[in-house]
Parts: sequence; structure tokens; C-alpha cells
Amino acid sequence: MNVNTKNRKTLENIYKLPVPNNILWSDIENLFISLGAEISEGAGARIRVKLNGVRAVFHRPHPERVTDKGAVNSVKRFLENAGVEI
Repeated sequence: MNVNTKNRKTLENIYKLPVPNNILWSDIENLFISLGAEISEGAGARIRVKLNGVRAVFHRPHPERVTDKGAVNSVKRFLENAGVEI
């Protein structure tokens, strides 16, 4: 895995306990891209993400820019299923 320092910090925050509630959604999307994920737009605020053959659909938070704890947990499960480790 070859990610920059900012993406590495985002990944570490996703795997942190207790789950933080201050991760910017844009940082999570940038992490997906740096890991080689395919991202496509869905209806409304939905995005479809495919990484290492694993697919997921997420909702961009709005009007806030930060991701809530439930969404961070979903992102973590997705990354684990895709074989991403810190």
C-alpha cells in the first residue's frame, strides 16, 4: 500500500478506537482513490466504491462535511473486507 502521509493519517483515524466523529468525508474519498478504488456517482448523495473486488455504497454527509461514527464504522468494515490494513 503506497499512500501519502495525509491518507495514512485518515486510515489510522478510521481504525482508531473509540471511533472518531471528526473525519472529513473528502479525506475518506481521497483515501479510497489513493488505494486504487473505483468511485462512481449514484443517485443523490450516494457514491459506489469498488476496491479489490469488494463493492459498497456510501452516502456523502450533507450539509456537514464530517463523517459520523456509524459511517466511519461502515467504511472500516468495507476496508477490512477489501483487505486493507494499517
